[in-house]
Amino acid sequence: MDKLKTAGLFGRDLIKVSGSLAERYNGCLAILGMDPTQLKTFHVDGMGWSPEIAEEKDNPYYLNIGEANLNAIIISPEQEGKPVYMAFHSFDRDIMRTVFTAYAKEIRDITKDAAICIHLDQHIDTYYEPFDLLRYKQITVSFRILNDLAKKQKEQLQLVEEFNSGNNFINRDIHNKLLESAKKYGDLRDRKLELDPLQLKVSTFYTRAFGGVFVLRDFINDIMVFEDEELFKKAIKDTVHDVTLFHISHNELTATLVNHLIAEFDIKRAAKSKRYDRIKKHLFVQELKECKHPLREVLDSPMLFKKYLNEMDVDTKKRLMSVELYNQRKIVERDLKIDDVVDPVYEKALLQPHSSLEEEHKELIWKLLTKIVPADPLHLYWYDKEQFYKTFLNWPEGYQDWVIDRILINTKNQAS
Repeated sequence: MDKLKTAGLFGRDLIKVSGSLAERYNGCLAILGMDPTQLKTFHVDGMGWSPEIAEEKDNPYYLNIGEANLNAIIISPEQEGKPVYMAFHSFDRDIMRTVFTAYAKEIRDITKDAAICIHLDQHIDTYYEPFDLLRYKQITVSFRILNDLAKKQKEQLQLVEEFNSGNNFINRDIHNKLLESAKKYGDLRDRKLELDPLQLKVSTFYTRAFGGVFVLRDFINDIMVFEDEELFKKAIKDTVHDVTLFHISHNELTATLVNHLIAEFDIKRAAKSKRYDRIKKHLFVQELKECKHPLREVLDSPMLFKKYLNEMDVDTKKRLMSVELYNQRKIVERDLKIDDVVDPVYEKALLQPHSSLEEEHKELIWKLLTKIVPADPLHLYWYDKEQFYKTFLNWPEGYQDWVIDRILINTKNQAS
């Protein structure tokens, strides 16, 4: 993990919290009914989630109140646009983007001396079964400001009104109350300290609830895709809900995605892509037994790659190079079927979101396709960071270096 930190691929955009900010953070935890952190210094992401506190509490989702209710904490305007490292839903980042868009000015003002607790209310108190996810229609984002500043503002305004009434301007008791309030909370008179709830519609999404479930509702018919096999087996016994169910490993899933124009597969075009090159080299590393050269050098050198490829047995070579073999043979063998030549892993790994999808749907389908076959290390980093960080630790050191290079190159290209 030190390599990722050095490369700026883990924790780079986290915000350091200490002193009064840490005290305010603990105040928000208390509002959420949670024990305070004992840490004096820690870091938070765009939703106020802290990796250090998650480790301290031994709970990566410590901001949740059960799987159905999620919270966030804003203690600094610097959280705007920052990554959400432990998103529980695929729409969490969009929610925070909406919050900062709607209340950027108010957030800057409030966080000068307070913090904001955010509650994402799906209008479901708790989940009982995966089909409860189909009830997701709308999310209400509500806000509570630390120290009940809105209440203190009203009290302050009442004191001012009382002060200006009659001869009360000489009343020492009112004077002292005003001074005490001003010293403790500052001048609250002209500040906006009540944030109206935001209403957001929800349709197609991913949630980590029930072991991870994709809910696809904007297509031909409703589809639910389960990551947990046991929960999937229980769900298919249901005869009440009109929804198509899949486990993420099912071959029928990818066929359905294509038939419903959710995903598409063009092997000729895919073979020319950098994504295919990354996938092929990922599979190559898994098959490589011995390597006398630095692995990073082997993957970057066409000559060394061919050298080690040709040292593998014939069946392995055919599987790794099956896409090229198919495209070459297809030129003269018009009736050649993909299934007869191309390794099944490529048929899934080279799927991509259908070109007709809206951008928000493409993002979600990329996440689904990455979970189906996590063979592209770059997409794994982009669309499933938690799994990337776990998998990264098990890769050969040279491959880790090569993957970091790929991520940095593509991140730079995205920014340019």
